[in-house]
Amino acid sequence: MSPSVAVSPLIGHLLLAWAVIIIVAQGLGPVFGCFKQPAVLGEVVGGILLGPSFLGVFFPQLMEFLFPATIVPWIGWIAQVGIVFYMFLVGLEFNWTGLRRNGRSTVAISLVSIFCPFLLGLAFAIWADSALAGPAINRTYYALFVGVAMSVTAFPVLARILTEAGLRQTPMGNLALACAAINDVVAWCLLALVISLARAKTAEGMRTLMLVAVYLAAMVWVVRPLLKNPRVKGAIVLLVLLAVSASITSLIGIQAIFGAFLLGAIVPKEGVLDEKTVHCAESWVRVLLLPAFFAYTGLRTQINLLDSPQDWWLCLMVIALATAGKLGGTAVAARFSGLPWRAALTLGVLLNTRGLVELIVLNAGYELNLISAKLFTVLVVMALATTLMTYPLLQGLKRKESVTAGCD
Repeated sequence: MSPSVAVSPLIGHLLLAWAVIIIVAQGLGPVFGCFKQPAVLGEVVGGILLGPSFLGVFFPQLMEFLFPATIVPWIGWIAQVGIVFYMFLVGLEFNWTGLRRNGRSTVAISLVSIFCPFLLGLAFAIWADSALAGPAINRTYYALFVGVAMSVTAFPVLARILTEAGLRQTPMGNLALACAAINDVVAWCLLALVISLARAKTAEGMRTLMLVAVYLAAMVWVVRPLLKNPRVKGAIVLLVLLAVSASITSLIGIQAIFGAFLLGAIVPKEGVLDEKTVHCAESWVRVLLLPAFFAYTGLRTQINLLDSPQDWWLCLMVIALATAGKLGGTAVAARFSGLPWRAALTLGVLLNTRGLVELIVLNAGYELNLISAKLFTVLVVMALATTLMTYPLLQGLKRKESVTAGCD
């Protein structure tokens, strides 16, 4: 049998599965939008529904037909390509000028909003390792990774929530985005450190960190000035640089998403890409590629692994600790920085958003065997819960403010 005959049915089956994934994502996104939730949450839930948590329980034969073992790795490849493009677009959204204008209080709030949930996650991981860490998992890197996973804020989802809530151009919106940007930079650096150490022995890990430092210097001092040259512009140039940058970080020993993210972050905001091209790229990535990532995450998420009251108590504990560390730590730091309590709580609610960025982090840890399947599921539930609560809590604080104002 020729290779073309053997591959053809597989490609046809993959296209069918991909079409179903896109239809489910596009169908559930607007449904969640009707409830004032980010459409991305509907897409995430759609991916989970297509996996063993729902389709595998109620329609196992249909799931086996749509997503046989031969198809899943291909969906994973599409998902990885989609995330590389997505992280490049996330990097493009970063406003470094806005960060430089903010004072020490913003940096202080950001650091507290990272290290409070990080320490709580670290403590929880050490306490619950017998229940959630698998037997073949390195306990040190597992605990560090859980701390990092707890400390993440979803910058892109937060930007969408601020827009939908009418806060994007307000002082609170600007402060939240500035804190989230600093938060993400530090969190990605911590994740890169954990991954580089987990992938190699200590000596090789230090070598990886040195190579990362050289790579960062080359991107800032060579690639960025090159991109400022008016003769160097266009989507083709950036696509080539994106492939090279992602490949280099992968070869160095950290995830390709770091190379994609950093390239996007250093691209000059004017002259290289026009707004229409960026908008078109975002549409293609969000509609065609990201749903494959949500489905791939859903195929790994097994809610039925939480099969005892103890598992669900641990899940609720993770949600509570993640919220207390991020929301509570941010609010206290913001209050000490001079914000009134309601504004401080609002900022804490906003930075407690995790969403898609959290799923990217979790998939990176799962692929490196830093967390078990059960803990992966617990943290996916935490990411959904903390993002779902953002808009209702914002509305509650807004109503409380209106009632208080009416009593004055």
